[in-house]
Amino acid sequence: MFEAGLIEGEDGKTRCWWPGKDPLYVAYHDREWGRPVTDDRRLFEKICLEGFQAGLSWLTILRKRENFRAAFLDFDFRAIARLGDEDVERLLQDKGIVRHRGKIRSVINNAARAVELVEKEGSLARYFWRFEPGTDERPKRLDHATAMTLGKTDRSTEISKDLKRRGWSFVGPTTVYAFMQAMGMVNDHLEGCCIRQECETARHALVRPCR
Repeated sequence: MFEAGLIEGEDGKTRCWWPGKDPLYVAYHDREWGRPVTDDRRLFEKICLEGFQAGLSWLTILRKRENFRAAFLDFDFRAIARLGDEDVERLLQDKGIVRHRGKIRSVINNAARAVELVEKEGSLARYFWRFEPGTDERPKRLDHATAMTLGKTDRSTEISKDLKRRGWSFVGPTTVYAFMQAMGMVNDHLEGCCIRQECETARHALVRPCR
């Protein structure tokens, strides 16, 4: 009998419920989500894709991720910051991505803001990881009921406000919390998930770039 929020995969392993049995989604759950990231380009990719996900399912974005990488120069934010109106129109014709003018413009705007942030803070990793919640801010036990209350937190609201002050867009508190989960700033694999301890071990071994 599994606790709420846990399912048994076809390989017999117990996981969080949300990837279901889709192989791409299961691989993302097992190999990426919740594992700490300090590479600036990958951090920029994650926050941009979370912005694109607003109003859509994450699986839709995941299935288009390679198309997004091709369209947005593998999320090299220094190169993206140089894109202009003609590039926006070109990207709006790309059937491989989500063709939303506001979200496309947001990526280009946020790329320029990312360049500014790196110039001021040293790196995106150094900036984001300084917001990591302390243990006293996290649930003592992450079961399904608790996880369902974590659509946004005080810390994600704080980051959202600071990014917006710096001129970023499509970075509301819910989007930012999803980014925090994806980049491993928090480990929201449920208790009993086969990946939770792996993420905890990786987080424990991480040398934080903000220190």
